Amino acid sequence: MTTPVCTSASAAADPAGQTLRHRAAGGTPTYPSFSSYVRARQPVLLRTARSLTANPCDAEDLLQTALAKTYVAWERIEDHRALDGYVRRALLNTRTSQWRKRRVDEYVCDELPEPEPVPCADDPAERQALHDAMWRAITKLPARQRAMVVLRYYEDLSEAQTAEVLGVSVGTVKSAVSRALGKLREDPELVLVR
Repeated sequence: MTTPVCTSASAAADPAGQTLRHRAAGGTPTYPSFSSYVRARQPVLLRTARSLTANPCDAEDLLQTALAKTYVAWERIEDHRALDGYVRRALLNTRTSQWRKRRVDEYVCDELPEPEPVPCADDPAERQALHDAMWRAITKLPARQRAMVVLRYYEDLSEAQTAEVLGVSVGTVKSAVSRALGKLREDPELVLVR
């Protein structure tokens, strides 16, 4: 049995009969609880929107549309513990509507047009696979080498700064990083990704 999420606007009043909203100067209702909800949950909801679209900009637009629909229905939402589910459903319904409204024109032609190959197509899935493989390879390094590689290349510290943080000489950093990079170049998982 599911708990109803929406009720009528009259049921969204507090015990004293006052609605739980404020009016802005122009008469538009404002909901402080909606603003705090969006601030707290936006990163999580944006990840959900990104999983529904291929383009990060489309995901932001999709989330904005779903939040606008949620804002309009804010007074009718009875159980605010179910807000994430409500917004996710709005995301999915909005994306489905966009997909259904998508216009696809087909033209008859003698030859199929082939897109020009893009030499450095940045496929997010390949980028993520490389990122994951790199981290797995880095975790196989000895702790000292791993620390030096992370400080040197992920934190973008100079050799001198890395040496100072770890309390070793610059020469030690150079030789340890060189050995670590050699191990990374030989890692079978990274060889397959290249």
